[in-house]
Amino acid sequence: MPSEELSRLLDSGTFHSISRKIHFYAPSFMYYRTAYFCSSTKDFPTISVTGSGCALKCKHCGGKVLETMYPARTPEELYSLCGRLKGGGAVGCLISGGCLPDGSVPLDKFSEAIRRVKADFGLTVFAHVGIVDFERALRLKEAGVDAALIDILGADETIREVYNLNVTVKDYENALKALSQARLPFVPHVIVGLHYGKLKGELHALQMISRYKPSALVIIAFMPIRGTAMAHVEPPKPLDIARVLAAARVTFPETPLALGCMRPKGKHRAETDVLAIKAGVDAIAFPAEEAIKFAEKQGFKISFSSYCCSQIYLDFLKA
Repeated sequence: MPSEELSRLLDSGTFHSISRKIHFYAPSFMYYRTAYFCSSTKDFPTISVTGSGCALKCKHCGGKVLETMYPARTPEELYSLCGRLKGGGAVGCLISGGCLPDGSVPLDKFSEAIRRVKADFGLTVFAHVGIVDFERALRLKEAGVDAALIDILGADETIREVYNLNVTVKDYENALKALSQARLPFVPHVIVGLHYGKLKGELHALQMISRYKPSALVIIAFMPIRGTAMAHVEPPKPLDIARVLAAARVTFPETPLALGCMRPKGKHRAETDVLAIKAGVDAIAFPAEEAIKFAEKQGFKISFSSYCCSQIYLDFLKA
């Protein structure tokens, strides 16, 4: 669709969120302050079970994102850390980590610790799983994980060239199937512009996800990170991000849709976030103040939360 036509459709109110309410999220792993809301440093932290280590060293990340997380390399460290975080006021956490050479996050040995964390501390636990099979998905389900977060790529070239990973799109579809069969709530993430800032495979990823029943869907966007191999790559344009959001809204009319935390900042974010509301999202992480004002002007009821934006599926269940 030409950009002019997409802009016209966005401005005409063609795309609709599920309700007239927009949820805004600002979890603890990034400082956020506007006239409307200030993030907490303790409510919803992120944890890496591999510390800063990652076998893949993807070109867009290079392990830099892991350096911002609490390290917990053993089950004992994870349980102890979650206890301290709970004592400090945490309501939940995202458990993540670097990938193994097969694209999985090594969570197997942590499943019993996660079960104890859920039982003893009552935290909401989201887990970033990478490529996962049925047995691993079932262990996480039995441990009480509230939702599995998984990045879904729709182009083999991007998997090879950016992720440095020798698997195919089919492996990501098999992971979706495994999560679905295990009946573990799962929230796929689609990364706009991961192929060196250009659209490639995003719409295929949406079609692949549509064959299953995700609890929610999160769209994020490539943003250059200093010190990585793609630090100087231009990110996708706001209208390209809106293009994928609009396609997601049409493909998933009844599934909670969020614009996630990873995306460019500054003026780019302000433009993207307003377009996201026009594209019918139900949630935005770390929203630009311009988008909050736009939502108010459009008559949306708004709410703020210090949880991860994947919480949108639970917030919808409570509504």
